[in-house]
Amino acid sequence: MASETRRHRGHNDEDPPAGGDPYTEYDDFDLPAYVGRTSFQKLPELSDDAALRARHPDVAIVGAPLDEGVSHRPGARFGPRAIRAATYHAGSLNSLQLGIQPFEWLDVVDAGDAPIIPASLERGHAVIRRKVLEVARSGAIPIVLGGDHSITFPSASAVAEVVAPRGLGIVHFDAHADTANSSWGVLASHGTPMRRLIDSGAVAGRNFVQVGLRGYWPPPETLEWMRQHELRVHFMTEIEERGAEAVVADAIAEALDGPELIYLSVDIDVLDPGMAPGTGTPEPGGMLTRELLRAIRQIVGAVELAGMDVVEVAPAYDVSEITAAAAHRCVMEAISALAARRRDRGGTPRPSGRTRDGSDPDEASPAAG
Repeated sequence: MASETRRHRGHNDEDPPAGGDPYTEYDDFDLPAYVGRTSFQKLPELSDDAALRARHPDVAIVGAPLDEGVSHRPGARFGPRAIRAATYHAGSLNSLQLGIQPFEWLDVVDAGDAPIIPASLERGHAVIRRKVLEVARSGAIPIVLGGDHSITFPSASAVAEVVAPRGLGIVHFDAHADTANSSWGVLASHGTPMRRLIDSGAVAGRNFVQVGLRGYWPPPETLEWMRQHELRVHFMTEIEERGAEAVVADAIAEALDGPELIYLSVDIDVLDPGMAPGTGTPEPGGMLTRELLRAIRQIVGAVELAGMDVVEVAPAYDVSEITAAAAHRCVMEAISALAARRRDRGGTPRPSGRTRDGSDPDEASPAAG
């Protein structure tokens, strides 16, 4: 594995060439986004379990390139690669929304993809669960790039196992409830993961908050099941009537009503298809991108985040990468909010890209401050 070194340059678009050997004057981290490694934001790649545990990063990106669970348009298996590539930035970024350079405060790595093979949904879920378990056990917060929404069942289950006996809640942004009992008899499709999580006991129904639901599904019997299990549901009509700000404030209060930690699941089809066409089941009348990004900042800044996923990006249906870019920014907003949370709680910076080994001090997670 290549040596991981702290970059020796400042912000890439402000520093002129230093002179000397042009072959070596810029670290790969500071070169343009389209040059060099293809990890998320060109962050260090650390896919080995032992290396993750030795380094104990704050956040680790995980790819879950699986779409065997879709009920309509396939293609989300290509989502992780598209999300990683959907940036024009490189080097140490500065969040104008939160006034922080997140990679100066958090050690973030790309842990690579779960070893998915095609045409094997059960195997795919098993290897995703194992991959997320490895990341979460290292002390890092896993941020999982889907893949279809069925990957939330193994991913959130793994996080729930690691954080137990502390309670885990879920905040779920989506056009669809994903609480079906089955899809044409398939229990593990992208329409069923939330029901599987509740049925398995990984998450209690009353600790499940859903935002943005709309359209023509689910049917009354599924909505009745949701009521019986006390899911907290905010339909898109409520956002239209009250505004996203008020609804998200309620969602935060509900998320903190009982659970000690939160898993955030973002289906990109919660956005209006005019802003996110590259998805398998587009549903007109959704949220604006700015509303979703603000909601993520609000939530991650207010709760203790244990894990996150961004799913259902299908690049074949995208236009000018706008869907992949929105998903990429969902991840960046969460990372930036985690960094701001650490700063505001008096935590210690842990810059990304710094060489680490087992002798480094074991610092608290960013969520713990």
